[in-house]
This record gives sequence, structure tokens and C-alpha cells, in this order.
Amino acid sequence: MLTDFFLKYGFGFFASGWTQFACGFGLAFLIMLVFGRPFIRAMHTWQKKGQPISENVPESHRAKAGTPTMGGVLMVIAILVASILFMPIHEMTGWIALLSLVMFSMLGFADDYKKVTSQSVKASNGLSPKMRLIIEGIFVVILAYLINKTMPDYIPDLALVFGSWIVLPFDNWVLAEILGRTITFGFLYYIFAYFVICGSANATNITDGLDGMLAKLYMPVLIVLVVALYGATRIGFMDTVAFLPATSELYAVLGSTFGAVLGFLWYNAKPASIFMGDVGSLALGGLMGTVAMLLKSEIIMGVAAGMMVIILLSSFLQTMCFKITRKITGTGRRIFLRAPLHHHFEELGWSETKIVDRFFVMSVLFAGLALVILKFA
Repeated sequence: MLTDFFLKYGFGFFASGWTQFACGFGLAFLIMLVFGRPFIRAMHTWQKKGQPISENVPESHRAKAGTPTMGGVLMVIAILVASILFMPIHEMTGWIALLSLVMFSMLGFADDYKKVTSQSVKASNGLSPKMRLIIEGIFVVILAYLINKTMPDYIPDLALVFGSWIVLPFDNWVLAEILGRTITFGFLYYIFAYFVICGSANATNITDGLDGMLAKLYMPVLIVLVVALYGATRIGFMDTVAFLPATSELYAVLGSTFGAVLGFLWYNAKPASIFMGDVGSLALGGLMGTVAMLLKSEIIMGVAAGMMVIILLSSFLQTMCFKITRKITGTGRRIFLRAPLHHHFEELGWSETKIVDRFFVMSVLFAGLALVILKFA
């Protein structure tokens, strides 16, 4: 809105994506700092007992009881306000990214609300995993359809792009004929989108387990996405990304997200004054996956978010190992002392600060590897 207003009256520097990024970053960060403390008080008054501490965490987490949650609500508001004010409004890409943010935040809010109102300490005290996966699947179908519509004419419908190469134009490939009906590969685009977007959402959700950890692991991934965005909107800067000029709206969105996450860390650093909650972690993950698909940089994003992927896999492997061994031997066995991975290290005696800082170092290394691949692969 403001970008279009200023451009109309001759302020040409607002046409720069970096100006939009900086303005979005500054406003979102300011919103978090100014309204953070009043918001925490309001959440504490409303929730009273705060977020119930799950039974599936180390005993040391009992000291966190009473800390309010749903800090992601303010973070989402900051991202929305700053993005809408400073992104050009004539393209769809920015709106699709914000739609993803809103949809996944609503799902997270429902999950958090059930936890807070029930005050149950059971690990399954929110929405059921089946219900969440179904709702996420509906979100992905909507988002993948819209993302496909933003692609320029030189990228075929329902095609995947790895680097600057267009591969697998699924809509033109016949897989088989079942019961007399022709089935095309087109639906696999939506399956791929499900793994990217839902995988991102659930990875960030599971990563949000220690004070300040998700914010610290998320920001290096954001930097990689910003570099990918620059490459996608500049001819000749990077041969490893597709040229997608319509994605320039994402500068304001990514800047706002960076400012909001950094501002949230001000209050979420150990000892946390407020937790992000599912409303924030699912929203950030859904946004991350959606932006990666808009930029056709899904693989790069997966590398950059390597630490989150490892944390997600640790939880998956622990669950599968326990179920399989219980079915075979009657007694479930575990790979880790406790899952996800950060709780395993807590059980080994590592301090929360050491775990967060070392995971942050690993996240920076994964982001660096993603940048090398982005530039030279």
C-alpha cells in the first residue's frame, strides 16, 4: 500500500526490493518491541496458568510452568501489517505467502487454544495428528494451485524446477490407465507440495521446544531464501535459479518475517517470557515452505533447514522404532533417550543454552552449504 503510494508520488527508491525489505523489517521489529510487553501481560491475564507442560519433556521443563503461550499471534500480526504496508499489491505472490501464514496460524491457534483451555499435560493434548494432517492437506491443495498459477508462461503447468532447469512437466506425462480412466502425473505436484509445505510446518513446530531455539534456527534459512529471491529477480546474478520477476513482492514479506522473528526472540530468549506456540511455529513453517515453492527453491530450502529436518526425523524415527519393536517383541525400544533430538541432549545433561547455541551453529553451517549450492551447483 505505502509502496504504491510513494511510487505514485515519485519516490522511486521504493521500487527497490531492498527498500521494501528494510521497511518491512523495521516496522515488524518495532511492532514486536512496542507491543510485546503489553501482549505478554494480556496473555498472562487471559491464560492464567499459561501453557501446560507436556509429560513428554524432561523434568527440568517443569520450571517453565505458568509461562504464557501464543506469542505467535503478535508475530503474525506484525508480519501481516508490515508486509501489506510495504509490498506492491499488484502481484499474487506476496498474497499467497501471507495466505499460507494466516491459514497455518489459524490451525496453530486452534491447537494452542485446546491445550490452554484443557490444561492437560498429555502429549496429545492438542488437535489429533490425523485431524491436523487432513487440514494441512486442504491448505496445501489451495496453496499449490495458486502457486502454479503464478508461474510465467515459460514454465509448464505443474512442473518442478531444479535450479534453472525445468523438469518433469507432469501434466503431459501419462502414468497409467486405471478402470478406463487416464491418470496423469499432475497430481504428484500436489504430493510434492504436501511434503514441502507440511514438512516445513511440522519441522518448525517440533523444533520449537527450547527457549529461543526456533527463532535462532529459522533466521539463517530466511537469509538463504532472501538470496534465492534476489537471484530469481535479477537476470545473470545466479544461473542456478529460475527467473521469476513476479516474486519481487516477497521482499517485504521476508523482511517483515525477519523483523518479527528477531523481535520475538527479544522476549523468547532464555528464560522465555512467552512461548511462540503452535500458532507461531506452524505459521512460520507454512510460510517458509510456501515461499520456497514460489521461488522454485524447495531443495535449497531443505538443505538450509537441515537442522530442523534432522530434529523432525529424530521424532519420526523414535516413534517408528518404538511401534515396530513393540509389535515384534512386545516391548518398544527407543533410539534416543527422548525425542525430539534436543530433548535427547537434555537427558545427556547438556544445558538448554548449550543445545540452542550449538544447534544454531549447525543451522548456520547448513545455510552456508545451501548458499554454496545455490551459487555454484
